[in-house]
Amino acid sequence: MGQTVVVTQENFATEVLAASQDKVVLIDFFATWCGPCQILKPILHGLLAEYDFVLATVDIDQNPELANEYGVEGVPDVRFVTQGKVMPGFVGVLEESKIRGLLDNLHVASDLDELLATFYEAHTAGDLAQAKNVLDKLFAKYPKHPKVTIAAAEFLITLGKTEAATRMLNTISVQDTEYFAIADNLRGKLFLQEIVALEVKSELDEKYVGAAKHALVSNYETALASLLEIVEGDRHYQDDGARKAMIVIFNLLGKTHPITQKFQQQLMMTLY
Repeated sequence: MGQTVVVTQENFATEVLAASQDKVVLIDFFATWCGPCQILKPILHGLLAEYDFVLATVDIDQNPELANEYGVEGVPDVRFVTQGKVMPGFVGVLEESKIRGLLDNLHVASDLDELLATFYEAHTAGDLAQAKNVLDKLFAKYPKHPKVTIAAAEFLITLGKTEAATRMLNTISVQDTEYFAIADNLRGKLFLQEIVALEVKSELDEKYVGAAKHALVSNYETALASLLEIVEGDRHYQDDGARKAMIVIFNLLGKTHPITQKFQQQLMMTLY
């Protein structure tokens, strides 16, 4: 989506400063002998395939004047340029997700995010044929991106294919902290949906299913109160399902939420 250009002292003004009037330019000050530079290079080129920016590479050994002018002391040293203004970026190898954050802060257009927006618009409107069409394009262009995996799982959930959705979510690595948390929340909601689908044969079943229904419409305190009663009365009910459902809700709310803290304490007192 973006483009790359080799920059020297002679073409810096044109290829970087002037070019930045039209789109963001990312300057990669590097050296051929620099190991971290070789690690960063494929990350930047990978982002270039998605984001609409100019990647300007500057070999500091071939262009010491530029390195001195911009105070480059170590490589890789990445700067961002917009409207002719050179701004600090980062020095060393930065995680791809954090570079994405910097690009997003500069409002650099992302082909991935634009396609995802189209997908979610169709998905929300119930146009599943269009959503599937956009999802196919996303998988063709970004087959391993966790955002695409999550979108596909949400689509499968809409179709009622919960097992396939779970398998899809399980492919997201725990190392992808941000996306793993999203996947974990979706797995939690799937667990709650499985509870709702249970056949009600007793008052305890009715309370358990009712709690899950409350949770799925964000009545978390009511849900947790019912689930806690089940844990207090029968810890082994549904293979400890009530406690597991409470943990799911805690994750959905977040550790610092007042409702989480209130019921976590009550759950601990009940268990121990």
